[in-house]
Amino acid sequence: MDRSAAESTVDHPTWVDDLLLAGPSAEVCLRLPDPVDRGTLRRLVAEAQARLTGAGLRPGGAAALRLPPSLAYVVNLLATWRTGAQAILLDHRLTDHEVQGALARLTPQVVVAPVRSGGAALKIFVDVTEGVTAYSDRPAGSPHAVIQLSSGSTGPSKVIGRSAASLVAEVRRYTRIDGVALPGERIILLPSMVHVLGLVGGLLYGLHAHVTLVPPDRLSGDAVLAAIAADDTPATVLGVPFHIGLLASTRPTGPLPQFKRMTTGGELVPPAVVNAFVDRFGVPLGNMYGMTEVGVIGTDLHGWHRPSIAPAPGITVRESATGELWVSCPDSPYVGLSDPDRWADGWLHTRDAGTVDPDTGLVTVRGRLDSQVSVGGLKVDLTEVEATLAGLPGVAAAVVVHDGDITAYVQPDGPLSEEVLEKLLAERLAAYKRPRVLHLLDRLPRTTTGKLVRSTEALRAATP
Repeated sequence: MDRSAAESTVDHPTWVDDLLLAGPSAEVCLRLPDPVDRGTLRRLVAEAQARLTGAGLRPGGAAALRLPPSLAYVVNLLATWRTGAQAILLDHRLTDHEVQGALARLTPQVVVAPVRSGGAALKIFVDVTEGVTAYSDRPAGSPHAVIQLSSGSTGPSKVIGRSAASLVAEVRRYTRIDGVALPGERIILLPSMVHVLGLVGGLLYGLHAHVTLVPPDRLSGDAVLAAIAADDTPATVLGVPFHIGLLASTRPTGPLPQFKRMTTGGELVPPAVVNAFVDRFGVPLGNMYGMTEVGVIGTDLHGWHRPSIAPAPGITVRESATGELWVSCPDSPYVGLSDPDRWADGWLHTRDAGTVDPDTGLVTVRGRLDSQVSVGGLKVDLTEVEATLAGLPGVAAAVVVHDGDITAYVQPDGPLSEEVLEKLLAERLAAYKRPRVLHLLDRLPRTTTGKLVRSTEALRAATP
């Protein structure tokens, strides 16, 4: 869908009713685990809208949602948009200090937060009773429908805004991607709906396409497999590489004919992990590449092109003269930031190195652009070193940075020593590519979306 068509769809907040809430009242759209049908969801959204407006939310204002994944989150998000207001999504795992800083900067009219929350720490969806508090009487600071904070895996978080037109266009883009869950099927939803994969690829697409969203009872491999087996309809598991590890370590107790595929966003999955997953479950492991700024950029949901991806419908990807991937993006997604190194003339600069095949249009992501370093006059791609490390036996995860020297942070998967690592690396990498410093950590730091953190300061802080 072109931009003008998307904008005409969202001139009025009825886009929520038309795009997301329409459908038979008795149709189940969420299982939490109790079923929530569309009639019930529409009623809950209308009730939440009344509470929000009663607390001071107005069209053109903003509501900050500091809620864990829950029915309360879904309802208040849709109610905010239905009011014609902006939704500021604050991950419930942020500290009070981080939240207060965001609120002072973004000045929402109301804040929605739990007054009671039930459920164990590993629950994916929790039972929440929310409260609405007035915060300011100011209008929203930008015209965006949603404000998200980037996960900050390589540096400070950015404030990113998406218009309603952008969200509508992405939801409809999903319907044209080969391999997504189809109407009447299920999505086993693992990523947080505060972030773009779970928000658009899970919640918004599921509501629009009449695909039932099923968060497992808890974050474990057994619970994910139980959610797949709980119904006869085809199921697609949506997650990130961290979730593949949960499933790869879980052996199914019986056949799962409902299991259609798993789709993972975030970092590219090493070939050995892909092969182990496919061997165990006999279903495709699809890859999705995207960014908070624009949503889904490219996919390979059948595993036909790995490690390459095909640009998503309506998205153009080009390779700059410096080898950076640029993605079509009509307007700057950044709030309060004017940086031509990030966005200029309708192009988002991803800061990912990559190539675009001139014949097929397939895109290969090579890693962060700043991963290219010089060692003794020789170029070293840190992503190659990292991929080699991550593929070694006994290594669960690895991050490689240049911190004066090539430095590797490794999370073992069982007993492992620096001497063994050095020996294995010497068999696989030239001497100038090998890390000069090795750190073994019980657990590597990750962002709230499960991505490995590559900030040298954060990695140093996590090192004993």
